[in-house]
Amino acid sequence: MNQTPTPAALTAALIALTLLALPACARAQAPDATALQARNWAAACAGCHGPAGRAPAGSVVPALAGRSQSELVRQMQDFQQGKREATVMQQIAKGYSDQQIEAIAGWFAAVR
Repeated sequence: MNQTPTPAALTAALIALTLLALPACARAQAPDATALQARNWAAACAGCHGPAGRAPAGSVVPALAGRSQSELVRQMQDFQQGKREATVMQQIAKGYSDQQIEAIAGWFAAVR
């Protein structure tokens, strides 16, 4: 029996392949974290910010790919400290160490 994959299954497969195919560039930006760790931590952001930080066109959630590392770090710190309002990002940001935030931000900054 020939079954056609559902759109959700195709999307999940596309996300997985995209994350595996991306260059692991975080090592140069975050010497204390391996590129694999940074990529894995960044993968948690895909649910809202799109695969590899590339939000869909017209999304109210901002894209992260290609933004500067310092900008992303500053925004995450602002979420952690309650200086920036958000629906869920304040709680999410509190779950990461400074090292993890640096590594994740470096990884997204390197994605083109």
